[in-house]
Amino acid sequence: MVDHYPYRVVSGAECVTLVWRPGVGDALDEFVVGERGGPLVFADRDALQEYGDRKGWSLGWEDEGAIDLDVVRGWVERPGSERGAASGGLLLDAWHFVEDLARGVGAGPLRFARGPVADRAWEKAYGEEPWTREEAAAVRALLREGLALWERAMAAPRNPAP
Repeated sequence: MVDHYPYRVVSGAECVTLVWRPGVGDALDEFVVGERGGPLVFADRDALQEYGDRKGWSLGWEDEGAIDLDVVRGWVERPGSERGAASGGLLLDAWHFVEDLARGVGAGPLRFARGPVADRAWEKAYGEEPWTREEAAAVRALLREGLALWERAMAAPRNPAP
């Protein structure tokens, strides 16, 4: 049974693969972290497969996730823009990504992840109804916080795969 999933992340000139793990029971989804507390980062598929084999993981390659944080960052930095190239689906994926990243690295809940405005935006992200300016600002604040967390995680010493 598959218990870990590769998740490709494009950010700047870098494309890396993290390992996402679904929550079991009451546990929430998260990205796997290494001994140094940062996410495990793999430069290529072979390195991840070799590491996963040593750990006894069943990797779900067919369900590999991916996100382009450059597109997300572009939307966050243009406050007057609508969803545009950053579709509601991509922004919802980014929301999930930053929350799972925060849980994995032990950063605690993101400040802007909940509240009445964020909750309305969350519901609308699943459909075609446009966000109000207030809802879009709440999503931007959450994603800005999550992108900063990503940058800190990538600036820290990387967790070498033993």
